[in-house]
Amino acid sequence: MNRPYTEIEMQENVSFPSGKLTLEGFWHWPASNPPWPAVAVCPPHPLYGGDMDNNVVITICQALVQKSIAAFRFNFRGVGASQGSFGEGIGEQENLKAALDFMAADSRVKKDSLGIAGYSFGSTVAVHVAPQVDIKALALVSPPLQGIGLKPLKSFARPKLIMCGDQDFVVSVKELQTQIKELPQPLDCQIIPGVDHFLGGYESKLGEKIAGFFSRALVREI
Repeated sequence: MNRPYTEIEMQENVSFPSGKLTLEGFWHWPASNPPWPAVAVCPPHPLYGGDMDNNVVITICQALVQKSIAAFRFNFRGVGASQGSFGEGIGEQENLKAALDFMAADSRVKKDSLGIAGYSFGSTVAVHVAPQVDIKALALVSPPLQGIGLKPLKSFARPKLIMCGDQDFVVSVKELQTQIKELPQPLDCQIIPGVDHFLGGYESKLGEKIAGFFSRALVREI
C-alpha cells in the first residue's frame, strides 16, 4: 500500500561497500511516495575536516528532498565511520562510484535518474567520475581548478551547474571563466557576489538553486 513516509523514515543511516572497505552514508528521503530520482552529494576535503556533516552538504540534501529528489551523502574513506585512509583523490573516486552503485540498487530510487553534486574537493572527485558513469546531471560548488581542473568534462554533454563565490580564496573566478569556455552545453555557471569558499550565510539560497537545477534535469524526465 502506498503511503507517505513518516518523519523518522525520511532519514536513514546506512553502510555500503567500496571495494574491500565499508563506508558510511546517510539517506534523505522525500515525503512523497517512491521511486525517486536521487543525487549523491560529495563532501569537501577529508584532510581539512571535510565530512558528510558539512553545512553546505546537508543544506543541499535538505533542499533536494523538498523537490521530491532523494539525497545521499556519505563519508569518503578514512572519515568518520568509513574504513580506510585518504586515497589521494583516486580512492575517493572509487568511493563515489560505489555510492552510485549502492543508490541505483535501492528499489526506492529511479536508477536511470541519478545526479552528482560536489562541494570543493567533492567537486574534484565528481569531475573525474561524472564522465565515467551513467548520470543525468552534475552540480559543482566551489570546484578547485588546480591540476587537471575541469578538463575531464570536455566530453560531458549532460546538464551542468557550477557555482562559486567571487570572494573564493581557493577558486580563481578568472580561471573558472576560462575553463568553462571549453565545456559543452548545457552549462550554467553562477558567480555569487560577496561570498567566499565556505559560502557562509548563502547556504539556503545555494541549496534552493541546486535543488531547482536537479529538479529541471531529473524530475521533468519522469
